[in-house]
Parts: sequence; structure tokens; C-alpha cells
Amino acid sequence: MPNKGVDPVDLTAQLVQCMSVTPHDGGALAILDRLLSEAGFETHRVDRNGVCNLFARWGDKNHARSFGFNGHTDVVPVGDAKAWTCDPFGAELRDGMLWGRGSTDMKSGVAAFAAAAVDFVTRTPPNGAVILAITGDEEADATDGTVALLDWMASENEAMSVCLVGEPTCPNHMGETIKIGRRGSMTVHFEARGIQGHAAYPERAKNPVTAIARLASVLVAHDLDAGTEHFGPSTLALTTIDTGNVATNVIPAICRATANIRFNDAHTSQSLGAWISESVEQIQAETQVEIDVQIKVSGESFLTPPGPLSDLIAKSVMAEIGVQPELSTTGGTSDARFIKNHCPVAEFGLVGRTMHAVDERVPTEQIVQLKSIYARILRDYFA
Repeated sequence: MPNKGVDPVDLTAQLVQCMSVTPHDGGALAILDRLLSEAGFETHRVDRNGVCNLFARWGDKNHARSFGFNGHTDVVPVGDAKAWTCDPFGAELRDGMLWGRGSTDMKSGVAAFAAAAVDFVTRTPPNGAVILAITGDEEADATDGTVALLDWMASENEAMSVCLVGEPTCPNHMGETIKIGRRGSMTVHFEARGIQGHAAYPERAKNPVTAIARLASVLVAHDLDAGTEHFGPSTLALTTIDTGNVATNVIPAICRATANIRFNDAHTSQSLGAWISESVEQIQAETQVEIDVQIKVSGESFLTPPGPLSDLIAKSVMAEIGVQPELSTTGGTSDARFIKNHCPVAEFGLVGRTMHAVDERVPTEQIVQLKSIYARILRDYFA
């Protein structure tokens, strides 16, 4: 019987059994380190501030041509464990599915590209380098994960020519979507500080609730854009307005609000920050209520223009499973937002319908398909 190589379903199960709720590793990277080291990869732990990260390279780092994979082994909390029909970390195989937290997002993706990479370099050693950059800090603040790996790579003169992030990218069926970019994301916190007073004598107070309400109206009414060539329209969503005031006859001294903006390549966080500041200044002048603004940027909008990398992925998907993927920039953020400054990057992975959900699960067939797609990508890239 021919050697089928590394079983990606079994490797996924091993990783799911690791309780790697972010930022804890749970032993996941040790499993991958051992597998890759035994296959001839040079591995380095790039841990930072308690976060575990793994860099692995097969081949000389001075090769002019290298292909990189990126992914994460940390997972979100299980929530109410009693709501699950299985052990969230049991990696149960049932009904053609592998069940457990992280089975979709994204231990299956990591297992698939690790298995494909090991088989590829073992059977057909390429004239180039294969790099795996795997983090334990994607689901949390993402400050000491892929960022730490890229910082370390820069200090060690390690480089990827291109990179494929193995996040689940397909909404409904396998092979549906390749991500070639992502919207930017920023969260804006407002704190309006007025003067407390009796609700029957509003003229004696400065009402921060009124100021926040006016500001919210201005922000929500503003049409950010109508979309661009590869992106849909930018959006602003108010996520909370809060005073903590339980008294119905008291004008409070402070009111807070938060907005989240998802923006396309018509904007930068800097240009949007300038617009926010202008809007705040307008409301402060109208109400005489001081409003403090704090902005946290999760990532800028970016695009890897359609071309060699997306063509390579699309042709491999078509060859392996007979599906022509669409190119997309929808969804939230991913670690591709950091890699874009290092090399061309795209994302392709499984169907993500159950990610972060109770009873997260993935069809085992999809894991096998994903390994075969990644294996073809490697063969065709180095052909």
C-alpha cells in the first residue's frame, strides 16, 4: 500500500485535544514542532510576553524563492460547555465530522498545511524554502503573535516570497472564496463630560447625553462611501451608549459611547480619525460639552491585487475539487493584515459556518480536500 503521508484529520484531532484557549498553548505547538522537526524543518520558538509562537523553515533561508503558510492554534472560549453535545476538546469523530473547539477555526487549516508541507518536502524536495509561521495569539489582541514572528524574521533575515493564510474563507461550500484583502477596522471610544444637575432644571446642567446623541446622529448619517472596485461600502456601527445612570430625574455628568468602523481602501485610519475629530469639535461647539476620543486601530484596509498568487490558489482549487473560487475582501480581520507589509498574501481555507459556535465541527472530507489543495499549490509554485 502506498504511503499516504501525514493524516490531516488525525493531526487536527491531536490539536483540538489541546486546550489552547487564547492565550494558552495547551501543547499544540509542541505537536507541530515535533512533526516538522522530524521532517527536516528547522524550527524556532518565538515566544513573546507569554504567547507561544512557532517558526519552521525547510530549505536554506538564502533561497530567493520561498512559500509561506500562516495560521493560529489558539481558540476562543467554549462558552457554556453544557450547551455542547460533545466534549469541546474531545475531537470526537461522528457523522463524518470532527467535533470540537478550533476544529474549523483554524486547527484544521494548520493541520492541512503542515501535513501538505511535510509530505511535499519529504517526497519532492523543492529548489526553495517552505516556511510555516504559526501563532498562539490571533483570537485575542494579536500583539505578540504573528507580529512577534514577523519581528523575529526581520531580525534573523528570514523572508517569505508569498504567504497563504489558512483561515476558513468559504461561506457555504468548499472552494468558494479566496480572500485577497480585508477591510480595515477601528474602534472609537467617546466620553462626554458635562455638569450634573436636576432634570427639572436642565439650564443649570450641561447634558452629556444630549451631546453624545447629537454626535451619534452626525456619525450615523454620514455616508462614508459607496464602495470601491474590490470592496463594498465602509460601515460605522454604534455598539454602545451608556451613562450608568439609574436615576430618572438626574442629568448625569458623564456619558460614554463606542463605535466600530469597518473601512475599505478609500480610507485610512488616519483620514477617518480626522473626520471623527472634526465631528467631535462641531458637537463640542454646539453643546459646550467636552468630549474625549480614544481610537484603537485593529488594522488598515489592504488588497493583494488579483494576479499570480490568487491565480495559483484558484487553479489548485479547480484542479483538486472542480470549483472556481471567487475573489473576496469581505469578513472581519485576520493576521493577513500584518503579513501584507512583508510579502503578497492571500487567504484560503475551509467553510467557516460553525467557527466560534457551540458544537463547532468540520467535515473530515474537507480537511482531506484542503490538504490536497495546499499540496498542489506547493507543487505548482515550485514547478
